[in-house]
Amino acid sequence: MKKSKGMGGLKPSLTYISRYRLLIAGTLLLAVIGTASMLWVPIIIGDTIDLLIGEGSVALSAVLTELCKAAVIFCIGGIAMWGMSLINNRITYQVVRDIRRDAFEKIQHLPISYLDSHPHGDIVSRIIADVDQFSEGLLMGFTQLFTGVLTILATLVFMFVIHPLIAAVVVVLTPLSLFIANFIAGKTYRFFRDQSTIRGEQTDYINEMVENIKTVKAFSNEEKVIGKFKEINGRLQISSLKAIFFSSLTNPTTRFVNSVVYAAVAGFGAIAVIGGGLTAGGLSVFLSYANQYTKPFNEISGVLAEFQNALACAERIFEFLAAEQEQPDPADAGVLREVSGRLSVENVSFSYSPDRRLLENFSLEVASGQKIAIVGPTGCGKTTFINLLMRFYDVNGGAILIDGRDIRSITRQSLRLSYGMVLQETWLKQGTIRENLKLGRPDATDADMIEAAKKTYCHGFISRLEKGYDTVISESGGNLSNGQKQLLCIARAMISDPHFLIVDKATA
Repeated sequence: MKKSKGMGGLKPSLTYISRYRLLIAGTLLLAVIGTASMLWVPIIIGDTIDLLIGEGSVALSAVLTELCKAAVIFCIGGIAMWGMSLINNRITYQVVRDIRRDAFEKIQHLPISYLDSHPHGDIVSRIIADVDQFSEGLLMGFTQLFTGVLTILATLVFMFVIHPLIAAVVVVLTPLSLFIANFIAGKTYRFFRDQSTIRGEQTDYINEMVENIKTVKAFSNEEKVIGKFKEINGRLQISSLKAIFFSSLTNPTTRFVNSVVYAAVAGFGAIAVIGGGLTAGGLSVFLSYANQYTKPFNEISGVLAEFQNALACAERIFEFLAAEQEQPDPADAGVLREVSGRLSVENVSFSYSPDRRLLENFSLEVASGQKIAIVGPTGCGKTTFINLLMRFYDVNGGAILIDGRDIRSITRQSLRLSYGMVLQETWLKQGTIRENLKLGRPDATDADMIEAAKKTYCHGFISRLEKGYDTVISESGGNLSNGQKQLLCIARAMISDPHFLIVDKATA
C-alpha cells in the first residue's frame, strides 16, 4: 500500500489519540498481561500431557495442580482482556467526542465563504457518518491490533526457544499472508474513499429535498427527484459493493495461508517427535502456538481492511477541520459602543470570484435615523451588500465606515451586535417562543418582549397558543404560518434594540 493513501488522516488521528496517554499505557499493560496469560496456558497443558503419557504411574495430584494453575492464569488473562476492552471503548468514544466537538466549533469559526461554497449535507455527513465509521475502525485497531502484534512477537520467541527449525518454517511462510493482506488493503482504500464521498453527496441531496419538498410537489417534480436519488444511490451501491468485496477477500485468503502454516508445523513437529527431538506435550504446545501465531493475522488483516474505511473517513473529517478559519480581528481592533448611526460607503468594489464582477465603485451615505431602500434586479448585489455590512465578506476595494470608522478596524462581534437583521428566509431555533424572541438579548425583560410583540402584531396569536410565550416550537416553526414566523423574527430584531436595522427583501 502506498504511503500516501490514507496518510492524510493518520497523523491528526494520532494527535487526538495521544491526549489519552495514560489510558493507552493502561490498555498496553493489560494487553501484555492478557497475551502472556494466553501463551502461558499452552505450556502448562503441554507439561500436563507429558505427565499423563510419561513412563511409570501417572501423577494425578501433579496433573490436577497443573490444571488448576492453567485455570487461574486463564481467568487472569480473561479479566485483563475485559479491562482492556473497557479502556479501549473509553479512548475511542472520547476521541470521537473531541472530534465532533472541534468540528462543531469549527463551523462557528469558518468564514461564510466556505459555508456558501460547500454543500451543507456533505458537512453534516463528515461530522456524523464519517466520524462513526472512523470510530469503528479505531476501536478495532485498539482492541485487535495491540493484542495481535504482541501475540505474534511473543509466540515467535516461544517457538524459537522450543524448536528453532520448525519456528523458521513458520517465519518463512508468514510473509505470504502479509503480502495478500497488504495487496487487498491497497485496493480497498480507493473504494472506501469513494463510498464516503458519495455518501456525503447523498446526505446533501436528501437534506436539500426534505427542506424543499413543497417546491418539488408544487412543480410535480417527484419523478425527476426520485430518478436523481436512484442515480446517486446506484453509484453508492456499486462503490460499497466493491469496497466490501475486496475487504471480504482478506479473511479467507489469510486463513488459507494460516492453514498451510499449521499443517507444516504439524508435519515437521511429528517428524521431530518420532526422532526424539520433541515431546508429545512439546508438539501440543507448538501446535497451539502455531494456531495463536496465525490467528492474529486474520484479525489484523480484518483490521487493515476496516482501517482503509476509517482512514478514508478520517481524511474527509480532518480536511474539514483543517479548513482555513475566518481571519481573526486585528489586535488593535476597537469595540463599537456609542453609535450615532451614520453609515458611509466609499467606492466599494467586491466580487465572489475574480472573473465575475459584481460591485464596482459603489458609494452611499446614510444619515442617522434615515430610512433607505436599495432596489434592483435579482443578482445585482443587494444581499451581497448586506453581507459586506455585516462583514460576512470583506470588501475587495474601498471602505465601509460607521461614524467615520472603517468597519475592518472594529471587532466583528461588536459590529454585528449593532445590527438587527430580518431576512426573507426565517430562522427559528428549537425551543420556546420566549427563547427565540430573546435570542439576541437574553437579559431582556418580559415586559420588553411583550411590548415588542405587540408592536409587531404577534402578541395576539402568541397569546392564543396553549402555553403562550412558553410554547415549544421546532426549527421549522411547527404549526406557525410563514407570516407568523416572519413577525417573530421582526420582534426578535426589535427586542435586540440595534443601532441599525436591515430588512432583506421587500416582503420582510
